[in-house]
Amino acid sequence: MSTQVHATIDEATVREISESLGEPDWLLDVRLDALAALDDIAFPDVIRTPGRTWTDLTDLDYESLVDPLDAAEEKDQVGPDEAEVLSWSEAVDEHEDLLKERFGSVVDPQTNYLTALSTALFSTGTVVHVPEGVAAEDVKVRTTMNSRSLFNYTLVVAEESASVTLLERQETGEAVDGARYYSGITEIAAGENAYVQYGSLQNLDQETYNYQLKEGTADDYGQVDFIDCNVGSRLSKSSVETHLDGDSSETKIVGAFYGHDDQHFDLDARVWHNNENTTADLVTRGVIDDEARSVYEGVQNVGREAWNTSSYQRENTLMLSDESEADASPKLIINNHDTEASHSATVGQVDAEDMFYMTSRGLTDRTATNMLVEGFYVPVMEEIAVDELREDLGSLVRERLRSRE
Repeated sequence: MSTQVHATIDEATVREISESLGEPDWLLDVRLDALAALDDIAFPDVIRTPGRTWTDLTDLDYESLVDPLDAAEEKDQVGPDEAEVLSWSEAVDEHEDLLKERFGSVVDPQTNYLTALSTALFSTGTVVHVPEGVAAEDVKVRTTMNSRSLFNYTLVVAEESASVTLLERQETGEAVDGARYYSGITEIAAGENAYVQYGSLQNLDQETYNYQLKEGTADDYGQVDFIDCNVGSRLSKSSVETHLDGDSSETKIVGAFYGHDDQHFDLDARVWHNNENTTADLVTRGVIDDEARSVYEGVQNVGREAWNTSSYQRENTLMLSDESEADASPKLIINNHDTEASHSATVGQVDAEDMFYMTSRGLTDRTATNMLVEGFYVPVMEEIAVDELREDLGSLVRERLRSRE
């Protein structure tokens, strides 16, 4: 495979980024290894459903999209005094030992071409460290992209018996002529008996191509919950994954998306049951309108040593137009007979009987449809414990429904 980014992105580019952040030699070496690997590793897997191949990211024009030395952003990072919420350069200065231990411990920098590209070129990020026994609420990170491309990295570490709730947002600010590219890598490590809830709200403009990988690991009795909300972007490839490595560890992955115009969403939710007594619950709901497209792939992988596993998955997509297109591919991989697991996925339009019931009571077709869509999201909204995320997602859904009128 030949490198897809333009020739001016080379070792000197990576060294300049690393030097500007004051990084140690070991971290520069990780970046350079990732850069060198670009010639040999593949792009993210392409989902294939009957009669359709989805989202081949090799087709993007990375030469025009990627400009790492011109990265510009606004970033707000706030959190309680009990937790450390640090910019990447601050974390390099204050917590090098933590970074050396945790960076790349959950997300392999060379998972695929785009993770390697992000590892080599990221210039901004956030490190959230919650010490043992500390409960940290309302950590918030807002990233506003003001450049052609932006590579962002987030690391969350919750030590033994710690807990944290984090809301991270991505949006675009200053106008840029033409298309943009946003890349976000998130690693979450929950220690023994720790709890992490990570919520993400992606509302990039519809000229932005968006690639994100969010991956967590939970130790004994630990829990990592993800809430992944996608409303913006021209094309999104978003993967959310949890490794249940500890005895009695748990995860909940909640997804919500709303596509209109010609937006394209490619969403993955995956869980690996690697130890005994683990529990997973995957819930995703999405709406697509106009000529939007969506595909969902959910994977529950139960390992040979994962005795007494409970794993459940359900995904539902509601189509509001005949021109929209959606598909789903839920999968169960079970290597242990002591397992309770199920998976389901549905794709369909607004129920005709529901519409008849509501319009027969005096509601217009548009009002009835909007009410049914808001009701459709209720099972997801009920799973979102962060009030601000639930309220903001609801507002964005209502705003999009109003734009249909």
